[in-house]
Amino acid sequence: MPRLKYYSDSDDEPEIRRTTIRTAVTTSSSSIRKPFSQKRSVHAALGGGKVADILLWRNRNLSAGLLAGATIVWFLFDVVEYNLIELLSHISLLAMLFLLVWSWAAQLIDRNPPQIPETILSEQTFREVAWAFHSRLAHFISTLLYIASGKDLRMFLTVIGCLWIVSVIGSSCSFTSLLYLGFLCIHTLPALYERYQAEVNHLVARGREDLRKFYSKFDSVVLNKIPRGPTKIKKFN
Repeated sequence: MPRLKYYSDSDDEPEIRRTTIRTAVTTSSSSIRKPFSQKRSVHAALGGGKVADILLWRNRNLSAGLLAGATIVWFLFDVVEYNLIELLSHISLLAMLFLLVWSWAAQLIDRNPPQIPETILSEQTFREVAWAFHSRLAHFISTLLYIASGKDLRMFLTVIGCLWIVSVIGSSCSFTSLLYLGFLCIHTLPALYERYQAEVNHLVARGREDLRKFYSKFDSVVLNKIPRGPTKIKKFN
């Protein structure tokens, strides 16, 4: 007659404990390496179109041209201290002089004068740009209202801290310099993140862990000591 071997819960407890510890270590290590836990690449996360190519410097000539143009605009407004009306007037003046010289030279050498299109921006393109701007603005306002409602206290405190930092930076530099700084961040940080993705993920994971510990400590020391009114329990008949 075959013998039946019975296993108690105490026999399986060490193996279950080892499996649980191994799973926890694997999960923590994977969360440290990839804090964003996203399978998409940086190019796909940015939309995967021409804008992503420009931000990731896939087309270096166009990306460098945009950076040079933004630098020239910042230099004219912030260093030379041009104002907008004066700059537009000078650009229009130079453009009209250039077209005049080109038209005279075309008549002298028997060439066609410059052909300027009557419609530079079509109505459909203008409507698409306006619709995209309207949808982004509506999404931004709805997100801001959700954060201001206080449903997510951690997000509310984060936004308050970011706005305070932006106000401090804005008080120490001009509006043009602030826009130029934002353009530099948008134009360079995605490419740098794609190149040093593993290192940035590790640093962000450590920063998130430190912020989580700080928030839990702040919650236990400050937020939990705030007096709250008694909660009313509804009685159902």
